[in-house]
Amino acid sequence: MNTRLIVRSLFLTIMCIALFTTVTAAGKPPSDSTTGTGRVFLPNPVASLQDQSLTDQKDADYAALQPAYRIVTLTNLDGSGYLRGDWANVMSETGKPAHSPNNTFLYNRHDDEFEQVMAYYWVTEAQKYIQSLGFGVTRRAINKESQNIRINQIGIDNSYSWDKHDLLRFGKGGVDDAEDAEVILHEYGHAMMDSMMVPFGYGTSIEAGSIGEGFGDYWAVTVSSVVAPTPDPACVADWDAISYTSSVPHCLRRIDRDLHYPTDLNGRVHHDGMIWSRALWDIRKALGNVKADTVILEGMFDYAPDTTMPAAAQATVNAAQRLYGNAKANIVLAVFKARGILP
Repeated sequence: MNTRLIVRSLFLTIMCIALFTTVTAAGKPPSDSTTGTGRVFLPNPVASLQDQSLTDQKDADYAALQPAYRIVTLTNLDGSGYLRGDWANVMSETGKPAHSPNNTFLYNRHDDEFEQVMAYYWVTEAQKYIQSLGFGVTRRAINKESQNIRINQIGIDNSYSWDKHDLLRFGKGGVDDAEDAEVILHEYGHAMMDSMMVPFGYGTSIEAGSIGEGFGDYWAVTVSSVVAPTPDPACVADWDAISYTSSVPHCLRRIDRDLHYPTDLNGRVHHDGMIWSRALWDIRKALGNVKADTVILEGMFDYAPDTTMPAAAQATVNAAQRLYGNAKANIVLAVFKARGILP
């Protein structure tokens, strides 16, 4: 090799090293910086501890709650030190934004940052579960984006998915909503439907809205049961419900109520949604979560914005037939017949 080639080779080597150093310094984090550590509830203290005596106590971090905390791995972080990543983006909050240069987010419920960690973790886990079923991998994607989230910026005990601005917004008062994983997952369920059936939102009819609420409740239960199973999974948002329910067990709603279509319809979307969620729950019990959730999600692509329960049920049966054949489709059909949704 002559001197000119040696010099040229050395120059190229130096340039490659300099380019690598520049890219790394510019914010391309090493692979291990995309994960972190957080403290969360799995899914909430009442459900995990099976303790119906727990109360809010104005966000106090009291002794009886300590066994409910779990240390988890936060995945898909962008390396910025904030709770931003591939599938969740905590974009604003009451109080300080959670920040850690080494991605360690160990707060408790007395800290405003705790709900930020909860929202990031549970939204990310929900999207990872969706992809584990093939959606966004070998099937059509469902809300495969970094979901924008605002924490504790409503001064009332309410939360919602705002499809116009593509964000989830969680309220405070009583138990702050984002302290309960099943509230987070319920609202994420609405965002999923918005991404699949634009525009869907709460639907253009009471019945379509009821399906949306029923699916949100079911989605909260199926994901929390996969990530952190508890003894009474059909009880939705046990922790959030303690602030305004006196009955025991405390449940925002249940997805195992013995309600039938159309007999038990009363025109209130949260009540009527329990007819739909019960059918989905029975499908899950019959097929297991993987096949059931795959069928349910696949069928939702065929919903119309003004869908009815019979129309949505038939779309679900059709999805079961396409995916798994007549035997599984007949099981799904039998469930909807038992609820009175299909003849």
